[in-house]
Amino acid sequence: QGLPLPCNHSHSIIKPSLPLDWLGALLATIGLGSLVYGLIESNNLGLSHPLVLCMVALGITALVAFIFVESRLRAPMMPLLLFHSRTFSGTNLLTLMLYAALGGTLFFLPFNLILVQGYSPTAAGAAFLPFTLLLFGLSRWSGGLVNRYGAKLPLVIGPLIAAVGFFLFSLPGIGGSYWTTFFPAVVVLGIGMATTIAPLTTTVLGAVDDRYAGIASGINNAVARVAGLLAIAVLSIFVLHAFNSSLDSRLNALHVSPGVRQLLEAQRNKLAGAQVPAAAHGTLHAAMQHAIAAAFVDSFHLAMWIGVGLALTSALCAFLLVEGKPTPKTSNPTPF
Repeated sequence: QGLPLPCNHSHSIIKPSLPLDWLGALLATIGLGSLVYGLIESNNLGLSHPLVLCMVALGITALVAFIFVESRLRAPMMPLLLFHSRTFSGTNLLTLMLYAALGGTLFFLPFNLILVQGYSPTAAGAAFLPFTLLLFGLSRWSGGLVNRYGAKLPLVIGPLIAAVGFFLFSLPGIGGSYWTTFFPAVVVLGIGMATTIAPLTTTVLGAVDDRYAGIASGINNAVARVAGLLAIAVLSIFVLHAFNSSLDSRLNALHVSPGVRQLLEAQRNKLAGAQVPAAAHGTLHAAMQHAIAAAFVDSFHLAMWIGVGLALTSALCAFLLVEGKPTPKTSNPTPF
């Protein structure tokens, strides 16, 4: 008879699986979905419309309930104890602000390039290619910054550079060469984000115990996605208001008749895509088309200035909350 093989009990024990947090997932979905829907519909219905108020109230209530539920569950999808770490809280605040700036402002960039500047869709996509190349090319270099200088320095410098990039986006008007208008802004913004993203990921993972690394990464990625979504909904309100205000002043200067202005009302939500009514003829048609484009550029500049403010706020979050000492982890993560 053969000898019995020794049994390694340390490898044969199967840990019981934890229950899925279905209630937390449901509340988060209802909360974010209702809030974003209400904010988006406010552009069409107005902030005081009952549907908008109800959806925003439902969203806020569901998100408050989500926090309450997460604090009570044994296996929550978002363990609140992770936020006891100042560095983890600071990096997620930085993520919220910086990705809100990135997602919210760049949502309007194709409208500017295609509808105002006259780029083809292909050219508009290629215009942002340097940003992607910089993220890819600099990720390994920036991933080592935390080991050399600590987490705080790159997480302050990166958003500050990004803020300069958003500022450069606020300068171009109508027309001009891509290389002297949008290219410098794309490059500077790309350098700022490339300096930030890999150190941000390294710092998030280093701020928690190894057993929570997967959850911490998931939370940070979720914050980044939610930030862009909410920013688009909120910035749309400011952009539309700025567009309407600028367009009204320009139409007043052109002495456009009330009848023609009434025909234009239904087009305002299209921003730069608004079509001049057929009732406007000759030079008035061309002047109104230019007024629409110029009004959108004004609102685009406002969006970029909001991006500047959000990027500066994210740098402040890193300065105040993120620890300056190097993180023991040595991996060089890739961008989200």
